Amino acid sequence: MRNVVVTGGFGILGKAVSDAFRSAGGRVARVDFSPQAPDSNPGGLDLGGVDLSDFLMADAAVARILDTFGGIDVLVNAAGGFAWQTLEDGGPDVWSRMYSMNVATCVAITKAALPTLSSTKRAAIINIGAGGALVAGAGMGAYAAAKSAIHRLTESLAAELNGSDCTINAVLPSVIDTPANRVDMPQADFSQWVRPEALAQIILFLASPAARAISGALIPVSRGGGSA
Repeated sequence: MRNVVVTGGFGILGKAVSDAFRSAGGRVARVDFSPQAPDSNPGGLDLGGVDLSDFLMADAAVARILDTFGGIDVLVNAAGGFAWQTLEDGGPDVWSRMYSMNVATCVAITKAALPTLSSTKRAAIINIGAGGALVAGAGMGAYAAAKSAIHRLTESLAAELNGSDCTINAVLPSVIDTPANRVDMPQADFSQWVRPEALAQIILFLASPAARAISGALIPVSRGGGSA
């Protein structure tokens, strides 16, 4: 049984990823800033109210997971957030918030889990980047900059982990089909958005034995993956 940690585990994507790993026989620890899990996590562990931008809280979360599971095989960094704001209309607060939600959370828990992952056979780290960070549109500066940092972290850490049996890759989805995005963009063609379940299957593949030869990759995910 593989032990899987999913940050942002109470959110739409986090739940889809957790479901996919459980269906594949994994045991999942979901870590989230929200205090309460929205559903059950059979056989797993839910840690709510955790601010993963705080290195001490990230360390404590990893220690709790290791105490409960005895090890970590896979880390999926799905915690994050989005904000659209032009530089003219905004200020440094949105840039700080995008960094904290998307970058600091990923860095803190990855650093905390790294000693375990780097010494675990067939371990994997999967980060969530963004297709919109490859070429940033108007109002996307802060978000794109944060997700670009995730891309560079993925590449850099792949080089650091060279020689270990831990891979690290990032998926770069376009718009993910979530209720919040549907409310924000009601005129969009939802069928063209990436379904969370489809993205979860790609993440599951990257953590599988079939993907052991892949590390440091930034993988665009731009197709819907199924009917809405």
